[in-house]
Amino acid sequence: MELIPENEIDVPASSSFYLPPHPVPNTNRDKFRVVFEGSAKSSSGVSLNDKLMVGPQLQTDLTTLLLRFRTHKIAITADIEKMYRQITQQYSDFQRIVWRNSPFEPIQDFRLTRIAYGTASAPYLAIKFLQQLALNEANNFPLASKAALNDF
Repeated sequence: MELIPENEIDVPASSSFYLPPHPVPNTNRDKFRVVFEGSAKSSSGVSLNDKLMVGPQLQTDLTTLLLRFRTHKIAITADIEKMYRQITQQYSDFQRIVWRNSPFEPIQDFRLTRIAYGTASAPYLAIKFLQQLALNEANNFPLASKAALNDF
């Protein structure tokens, strides 16, 4: 996330959106993760998720994935830690937040530079990013590219 410069804070409502954050407890630790409420309605009665295109489902359906999983001698699984947080996005003014690190600091305006949890398009963007990466790196890593495109 980045601090919004003073001269960029006051923009038309059609060019920005403020997301309300809320904490979600992590069951494995004593920590919380912050989720941004993309479905929260603004003062005009419209949410960010109302305006976002969700995109088509890019993931292979579970039945096909399980059947394909059984065709290989060796199975490999992977977990991309904080997947949404790994992907930068272009329209960061539509993911603005107000934030302060302690009650003693002033509230400041920030924009999220990564895909936010809680937005309708996040799953599509994350999977599309992985698929595009596999296509881009097909010449350098042909087997990995094929596996990422077909078995993920």
